[in-house]
Amino acid sequence: MPAFMFPGQGSQHPGMGQPWVEHPSWDVVKDASEVAGRDIAHLLVDAGAEELTETRNAQLATFVMALVVLDAVERLGIEPTACAGHSLGEYTALVAAGAIGFDDAVRLVAERGEAMQEAAECNPGTMVALSGIDDEQARIACRRADGDVWLANINGPLECVIAGRPPETQRAATIAAQLGATRATRLAVSGAFHTPLMAPAQPRLRKSLEATTFYPLAVPVVANVDGLPHDDPDDWPTLLSAQLRSPVRWRQSILALAGTLGHGQWEGDTLFCVLGPGGGLPALVQATVPGLGVMTVSTPDDLDALVAALAGGSPLQDFAEHHHGERLYVSERLLVSPSAGLFELAPGADERAPGHSVQIGDLVGLVSGNEVRSPFAGVLMGLLAHPGERVQAGQPIAWLRANDPAGQGQGAGG
Repeated sequence: MPAFMFPGQGSQHPGMGQPWVEHPSWDVVKDASEVAGRDIAHLLVDAGAEELTETRNAQLATFVMALVVLDAVERLGIEPTACAGHSLGEYTALVAAGAIGFDDAVRLVAERGEAMQEAAECNPGTMVALSGIDDEQARIACRRADGDVWLANINGPLECVIAGRPPETQRAATIAAQLGATRATRLAVSGAFHTPLMAPAQPRLRKSLEATTFYPLAVPVVANVDGLPHDDPDDWPTLLSAQLRSPVRWRQSILALAGTLGHGQWEGDTLFCVLGPGGGLPALVQATVPGLGVMTVSTPDDLDALVAALAGGSPLQDFAEHHHGERLYVSERLLVSPSAGLFELAPGADERAPGHSVQIGDLVGLVSGNEVRSPFAGVLMGLLAHPGERVQAGQPIAWLRANDPAGQGQGAGG
């Protein structure tokens, strides 16, 4: 069964709700409009790009659009094994996991959008996406800018976002280019989200969180703040509050979600499903865990493709097709860390380069001195953790194509 992923602010676009107007799940929009006291149908069908860019509109519209898609998928009897959401999408993930009721969730997101809009007006800021640079180099660029600018999103292996006051953020982007960044793109948002500049929004959000009932989760949700799965409802009020001014650890979240599915290995029915508007998350998934099955459900037409993919009746739309039609993830395996600590390459790392053969018991790396040995025989396709990176227990660190996908090694690396 699939893992569900939900997009955040910035994925919205004009007319995104139009394909759903005649679908039974459109009733979600009517119900949400009553709870929020706003015409959400207008935002989803008629609003232009400028109106949708406003934080109070973008968050509510994106959240409700994802709920429409979630409702349609649930009507098919498809349930997730785990969930995650990028920033705002974390709230949709919690609804999907049963942690927050519909009415409470709509009120909470509406209040969050208003609070963040006010914080952005109080502390004007900007966000810049950087490509070709890792998060540590991005942090260094922010430090060298010597001002109010911080790392805001760790989206992929070489994709991150910095945010802060405009002059300092531009200065950090210039330094990042000197450190190897190949592209810097200013995002169409109205504030420096996931930075200390959002502090004015926290009291208002905390008050709303205190009024929200959190229920036991049916499936774990991977949190943005620490990139780890949580199934205790008591964890979530503080995680959601901290998320406002903490970096979104999306790369780590993808790795944790991949490790949650099959306890560190990929099964033939494993699939990441991005539910909602926008198309950026699948690319980040595949950049982080190459070859993992991922597809987007954003229109009613995508529902048939989802059912077919889960039934194994058609190839996945975003899959690499260089294996003669074979579903790549059937034979893929993840090697996971046995403990928390710093990841190091094994001695003789040149023999552990992508494409080299790996035998059962071969040493692939070390985590704070603890050996990571392969329980599979196969071909090493790539490393998912950088040497010197601090990893968590259970975090995938290497990607292997096993010789015998039906054979040994359930729960690689423990």
